[in-house]
Parts: sequence; C-alpha cells; structure tokens
Amino acid sequence: VIPSMRSLTAEEYVEAFKSFLDHSTEHQCMDEFNKEEMPDIMAGLGNGKSTINVLGVGSGTGEQDLKMIRILQAAHPGVLIDNEIVEPNPQHVAAYKELVNQAPDLQNVSFIWHQMTSSKYEQQVKEKGTHKKFDFIHMIQMLYRVEDIPNTIKFFHSCLDHHGKLLIIILSDSSGWASLWKKYRHCLPSTDSGHYITSNGITEILKRLGIEYRAYEFPSGWDITECFIEGDPVGGRMMDFLTGTKNFMGTAPPGLRQQLQEALCQPECSSKKDGRIIFSNNLSMIVVES
Repeated sequence: VIPSMRSLTAEEYVEAFKSFLDHSTEHQCMDEFNKEEMPDIMAGLGNGKSTINVLGVGSGTGEQDLKMIRILQAAHPGVLIDNEIVEPNPQHVAAYKELVNQAPDLQNVSFIWHQMTSSKYEQQVKEKGTHKKFDFIHMIQMLYRVEDIPNTIKFFHSCLDHHGKLLIIILSDSSGWASLWKKYRHCLPSTDSGHYITSNGITEILKRLGIEYRAYEFPSGWDITECFIEGDPVGGRMMDFLTGTKNFMGTAPPGLRQQLQEALCQPECSSKKDGRIIFSNNLSMIVVES
C-alpha cells in the first residue's frame, strides 16, 4: 500500500528547507543585495533617533536578520537597535537565539522574540490598541504562508514610523517558480497550502494601496540535478521542498511525478550548466516607503 500524500510538518519543513539552501544561491543573492543596495537604504533610517526599531516578520533562523542589523550598525555607529522578531517555528527561534548568543558584536542590540504567526502578532497588537512604530520592517520569503496577503502588507505598513521602510523579499516573476505555479500548477500536489505569489502580485497590491515602492531584481539559481536521480535522498528532500509534501517521490502517483520532473526541465523553469540542471530562483527585493 502506498502511503497517502501529506504536507510537511514544521520539523520536516526545516530539513527540506536546509537542503534547498545548501544547493541554491538564495543567501548569496541576498548578500549581493545587501552589498549593493542595503547601505543606502539603512543610512536613511532613524532620522537622527538614538534608538532604531526593527521588526523581522517570519525571520527563520536569523542569518539574514543579523546581516542586516550589522549593516544598520555600520550606517549608524553607537545607535541602539531594538530588534523584534515574529517567527512561528520553534526550531527556527531556538537557532536564531543560539546565533545571537555566539555573536560578540551585538552589544547595542536588544532582541525580543514573538514565537507566533504574523496574523497572531497582528491580532495581539490590535487587541492592545497601542501601536509600536518601527523604522525598518522586513518580510523575507514569508508571504507565501500568510492567509490574507493584502491585509498583512497593509497592517505592517501601518506599523512604520515616519521615514520608515518595509522590505519585502519574494520570488521574481522571472523565476522558475513563477512559470511552475502559473503554467504547471496541475503538476503540483494539492497538499501544500501555500500561496503561489510572486513579485508582480505584490507590486499590484502596493499599487492598489497607493503605496510607493522600488523593486530590485537579483539572479539566483538552485541546482536540482539530484531531483532526477531515482532514490537519491537529497533529490527526495528537494522535491519535498518544491511540493510542500512529505516523501513526494514515494507517495505521489507515478504520472504526477513524471509530469513534475518534465515541467522542471522546461527552459522557462531551468537551464543546463556543465551537465547540471539549475532551476531559476531569481528574487525581487521590494523596498516600500512609509
């Protein structure tokens, strides 16, 4: 009997996500953005205040957060940074705290973790009726998992202080994900409850809300060669990440598996390089004004 298909648990997602990071240039791509654009963005924050308030929404294990905090420290030497984090996954929160404990250069930074979803955080803020304002809010690769994307953006935008900025990092419409979701939706199992949204969907929402933004695009790739090797454990985890399904290769009907593998090879999804199959993982960085 073939076990039936089911979504990844939080723990399984962490493992599948790690496999994705190990084989993609996702973080290098963000580093490129950090180097080229972030110093200017950070320099404009805070408006001479002695404390700069930062909010990370869906911060994961915190690597990207701390890179941005360090750029902020360099742009505003001696200024206190008050950093709040909203992250529902307990393993991610634990890893983030561990990272902070090992960092000797964060003396001027205070951390508050809220282990909850962004909608729960929003609900709590609204119940309290007091609105803490932030100079910088970032939502990195997390809007796929919120129930109501326009209202989530609207709420966090309302949490910005004057001259504050909201950074949204999301998959670009030039990525393989975009064509996979638009054109090959039928190849994906219905177990994954994520939203298939890319940068155009976000900029359309911002236009409707009448909010100003600037969008940057950075190339990124994901080596998915192992996805095509029968029984390969790394390829199996990558397919789990791609589909949001536990043991997709072992539980999906053979026809669906074949359809998805064929879709992944299409030129609008990936390219071949030195005999490897590189899936396009291009990112859009959208910087929203308060």
